[in-house]
Amino acid sequence: MESLNASDRLAASVQKTPNRISLQYLEARIVAEEYLHPTSQPHMTLCVLTLVNGFSVVGQSAPADPENFNADVGHQFARSDAIGKLWPLEGYLLREKLAAE
Repeated sequence: MESLNASDRLAASVQKTPNRISLQYLEARIVAEEYLHPTSQPHMTLCVLTLVNGFSVVGQSAPADPENFNADVGHQFARSDAIGKLWPLEGYLLREKLAAE
């Protein structure tokens, strides 16, 4: 999650207009999150983020060596992966809005 925070801080430091997708904005779009560990791959973590509009994004994580699995770390990495997938989708929506204005 720290890399997402660092990216957000860097983007904010060069921001010249109010038009930006911030990490805070993305967090506010999330209404539910669920973590799953598939039976066939119990060391894998899947994070399903459900957004205010009902759309879902899935992130995943798994250690190269299953012996290194830690559920808390898996949740953090899978959630960061899901948010990383959400960022370009929301950026596309913002660009569509700006192009329509």
